[in-house]
Amino acid sequence: MAEDGSSLDQIVAKVTAVLKGIGTLGVSLSPCSVPGCLPSFDLPAGDMELGLGIHGEPGIKRSKVTTADEVVKTMIGHMTNPDSQSCLPLKSGDHTHTRYNDCDFKCGYLNCVCVCVCLAGDSVVVCVNNLGALSCLEMAVVSRAAIICLENRGVTVARVMCGSFMTSLEMAGMSLTVMIADDQTLTLFDAKTSAPAWPNLSGACVSGGRHVAAAPATGARPQDDDTHSEGPLSRVMRDVLERICSTLLEKQEELNSLDRAAGDGDCGNTHAQGARAIQEWLQGHVIPGCPGKLLSVLAGLVQEKMGGSSGALYSLFLTAAAGHVTEGRSNAAAWAAAMHAGTQAMRRYGGADPGDRTMLDALCPAVEELLKLTTAPPGGEMVILQAAVQKAASGAEATRDLTARAGRASYIAAERVTLPDPGAVAVATILRAVLDSLEVQK
Repeated sequence: MAEDGSSLDQIVAKVTAVLKGIGTLGVSLSPCSVPGCLPSFDLPAGDMELGLGIHGEPGIKRSKVTTADEVVKTMIGHMTNPDSQSCLPLKSGDHTHTRYNDCDFKCGYLNCVCVCVCLAGDSVVVCVNNLGALSCLEMAVVSRAAIICLENRGVTVARVMCGSFMTSLEMAGMSLTVMIADDQTLTLFDAKTSAPAWPNLSGACVSGGRHVAAAPATGARPQDDDTHSEGPLSRVMRDVLERICSTLLEKQEELNSLDRAAGDGDCGNTHAQGARAIQEWLQGHVIPGCPGKLLSVLAGLVQEKMGGSSGALYSLFLTAAAGHVTEGRSNAAAWAAAMHAGTQAMRRYGGADPGDRTMLDALCPAVEELLKLTTAPPGGEMVILQAAVQKAASGAEATRDLTARAGRASYIAAERVTLPDPGAVAVATILRAVLDSLEVQK
């Protein structure tokens, strides 16, 4: 305003008016500690303090930690509470209905139509301020919650600032500020500045601009096909899948623990996501009699739901394997060929080989053993499967002594990677679950 030639009186009047339309409130899960001093206050684990000051001044209340959505709803509710001493006079949107008794349209009223007239609420700028110790992910979650909460009140969110603007050392908390902004205020807010920490926000309104059109469907997904009919192997394959899923869920934390030694610690979570997706699919679908169709379904599920590089690799494996087993060709030799084709696809597109300290170190020796099924005598299949499972387990265990040449572990000093590869352990776990299920059914 000063650069545009406004007088000091005009500036004071404008800023005073804007201040009356600002509400702010903080919440924290922990105190801060001035260097050399004890924490500024005590807050039991699992509690949060609402309305505290950045220097540790007491807030308005303490409560148990809850979701970001609930915390933000509480904060905005307190800010706009007419009984509050510093109530923000935020005007919410509203709808009115005009009733016509004699018309050709019908709605919830008897013999009438409702003509909805939307009364727009205030337009606001939202500032989500990190008090010191929240991650970018947590800040984004809070920002989203604030936008949704305000929009549900019929308020237009014009701008959102999210970052560290007024911190309190290492305090694990955030403050939420809402400023009512008319067109003139927004123009002033958007003015260019040389302040290095001021966020370079878009001048576009946040509300109403986040809807992205879905990409056109490129074809039906195998997992959505409800025309499958069961066959002789359907019951067996369902039991095997259920055993695999339950076993992976049991192994979730063990796989996470192995992955934390050399990765981001989510290998168990990734496999659990895939297992839950398969369990959910099993509840609402029949198992197709054609094994290849089932493998195609599983490929689609893990690609969409599992995530991570593991999801992509399993999807490649299953897609390549699917063409080798059909309803008329599903004997042990066909399954061995399918396993081999899947492994080759994984090697080709994944870029790893046996000895690189990956899931292939469990899978390849097992598949090599399974190829003996092509010449196995009648009744000798289970012996070969048992040997393959043992080869997978031994291969997974041996990865603790291998130097990683693929995956995240390849970036880490070899002497720090002393546990088995979690991907290899997961493969060995899956094959063991297959064997256990088949032995029960035998």
